[in-house]
Amino acid sequence: MIREVARTYPHGELMNTWAWIQSAINTDGAHNPVTSRRVRSGDILSVNTFPMIAGYYTALERTLFLNHASDAHLALWEINCQIHRRGMELIRPGARCCDIATELNEMYREHGLLEYRSFGYGHSFGSLCHYYGREAELELREDIQTVLEPGMVVSMEPMIMIPEGMPGAGGYREHDILVVTEDGAEDITGFPFGPEHNIIKT
Repeated sequence: MIREVARTYPHGELMNTWAWIQSAINTDGAHNPVTSRRVRSGDILSVNTFPMIAGYYTALERTLFLNHASDAHLALWEINCQIHRRGMELIRPGARCCDIATELNEMYREHGLLEYRSFGYGHSFGSLCHYYGREAELELREDIQTVLEPGMVVSMEPMIMIPEGMPGAGGYREHDILVVTEDGAEDITGFPFGPEHNIIKT
């Protein structure tokens, strides 16, 4: 990815452009450090890509498995994908960030998984660098009352982290970027998610 960004934008900076894959229990954090662990058949994988183009950043994150997934892993993955789909449906003009988070929390609670949810459900996108962060008032969290408006760009990225030693251990996360429109939202990510697409065969 970095080579392609450099080829397409030969005069751009590459400092904040990166991609990595985490495996097994190391998927239990959103951006855990990369290790030298060799992946194994049946591993849960987390793909993270962050191209930065002229100061504007995007992101793509997906849960994958190598060759196969256990029944426990599949069940948890399907639940997280269900919540991801519902979250994308909730992104529309007039919706409050806190209301989106509250509804998705309830879905996790119904499955007994709320305690394994990590951070907020999404955030703003635009310009970003090491010297300043993203807009706190456009985080999809329970304490943010910002109302979504057409033209806003936000992510939907629910994540659960199942501790080591439990059935289905690991981190599950899907991540799409959406542009709020006049009557809904457009998903501009264009990369499939879920078990039907992301069990990688070797």
